[in-house]
Amino acid sequence: MKPALSHTQRSVDVKGGPVLERYELEAFLTLAEELHFGRTAERLGVSTGRISQTVKKLERRVGTPLFARTSRSVRLTPVGHALYEDLLPAYRQMRAALERATAAGRGVHGRLRVGFGTPWGGELLTAAAEAVAALHPGCEITVREVPLDGGVRALQDGTLDLQYAAFPVREPDLTTGPVVVTDERVLLLPVGHPLAGRASLGPEDLAGLDLIAPAGAVPRYWVAHHYPRSTPSGAPVGRGPAAATWQEVLSHVTAGRGASPGAARGARYHPRPGIAYVPVRGVPPLEYGLVWPTASDSALLRAFVAAVGTAAAGGKTTAPEAGPVKKGATPPHAGPGCPPDGRTPRARGGGRR
Repeated sequence: MKPALSHTQRSVDVKGGPVLERYELEAFLTLAEELHFGRTAERLGVSTGRISQTVKKLERRVGTPLFARTSRSVRLTPVGHALYEDLLPAYRQMRAALERATAAGRGVHGRLRVGFGTPWGGELLTAAAEAVAALHPGCEITVREVPLDGGVRALQDGTLDLQYAAFPVREPDLTTGPVVVTDERVLLLPVGHPLAGRASLGPEDLAGLDLIAPAGAVPRYWVAHHYPRSTPSGAPVGRGPAAATWQEVLSHVTAGRGASPGAARGARYHPRPGIAYVPVRGVPPLEYGLVWPTASDSALLRAFVAAVGTAAAGGKTTAPEAGPVKKGATPPHAGPGCPPDGRTPRARGGGRR
């Protein structure tokens, strides 16, 4: 999690006049991406009230609302959308400049092998690898996909140096970084299933379903976090066939052998006819971050972790004004994410593949 920001931090100057304090800039950009005050506060390490006050102060300065708020949603106004598009490139340049200066003083070099289990994780790591390579041409960074039964094991046996993972991961020999990506949970169902036509589901709707969980030696705490055996009221939740790869998960769901938890953004990467994925409300979002062996610290690893944070903070190419992805005949290529221990690492929260 990012440290709390201080009013004494530098402001962003335009033509010699202070326009935005850094904490105002980060609060606005983060809220524009999350569209949720609680998650924004968590990412920045401050209170929800601090975010609300900061945004109101900025809106008074601008002279018009930047966000339209209701008791159930937050969205950018047209002015807010335009401001987001204008500020984001400048913010990226500022972060990149600081990283270049920091890296220049560290003498970053060496080799780094990093793994991912979701397509957006692969994009994020690739962007970070390109940014680090541009600063340090002598560095060698290899990015590769980790299957459902890979992950923490690869970190522990020395095959990988760092992993983008779905949380939680609680292995004592691993260090976990902050949450860099959050996403809403969905449930993948066969299109003919009675629940597939629902606009959304709740935790109790899992009752009686068979969840398709990863194969292999996955830690119990991770499985319990993503594949509960019962609903909050105690109704039993069954188990479908185990899956070693995400394609097996999709095949099982299509064939009606069970349902699978997943991440909302996954549907944009792996559309598949015959599968509906329905938003799940009333549960915490999935969280993804970086994990690495505690004993494997290096200037290159630190530079890469910082580059991932920068890429995640400015990774959207359009303002995030759309709401949660609706269910349809398209599933995600990512459930929570690669699980730990025979799967992947953690930084907090949870996800699946």
